[in-house]
Amino acid sequence: MILKRLKLDTPLGEPTNCYIIVDEETKETMVIDPAGEEEKIIEMLDILEAKLKYIYLTHCHGDHTGAVVGLQNKYEAKVLIERKESENLKNTEITLNYYIGIPDIRLEEGSRIDDGDLIHLGELEFKVIHTPGHTNGSTSLFCEKEKMLFSGDTIFRGTWGRTDLPTGSLNDIINSITDKLLILPNDTIVYPGHGKSTMIKEEKPIYLELRERDF
Repeated sequence: MILKRLKLDTPLGEPTNCYIIVDEETKETMVIDPAGEEEKIIEMLDILEAKLKYIYLTHCHGDHTGAVVGLQNKYEAKVLIERKESENLKNTEITLNYYIGIPDIRLEEGSRIDDGDLIHLGELEFKVIHTPGHTNGSTSLFCEKEKMLFSGDTIFRGTWGRTDLPTGSLNDIINSITDKLLILPNDTIVYPGHGKSTMIKEEKPIYLELRERDF
């Protein structure tokens, strides 16, 4: 497995992490959250001699989707996004695209994914985990073999994602993290949508303090 992280600038401010995953045998490739600067993504794909199969969106916000259309126009790659989030893509008040001017993303039959779905790149397998809270259709992507979690804007190093945007919920994001992500192996590396990576075992103490206590 080859993993590359690109820190991409967007008009919304903080750089977004875009991840490129390549199966070394087949060169089948997935790009997670191509936020912008499509020329940087294309350059890296060329260097890796990648065969782009999937464009995976952890959620619909414009600072994670800015280069999708450019990649769609260049490659025969399928966009994958959670079912609710595919509807959110149609609403600029949710995507925040009106700040950026991002064109509409084309979704094909089979683009919509659900909790528990499995995505394959050659011998690599990734499990979709529905983690609502940042948006109601946010997902994380887990590779058990490589012990890697791509968490979008659900969990970051030392904190969680914003919940004050449309369809966000603090209760949902805390439940998503404690019930779905912290149960993963302690040595799972977490690759978030912004900032530095972390590990599940490093984040557990934060959320254990937030749980209701039995008195």
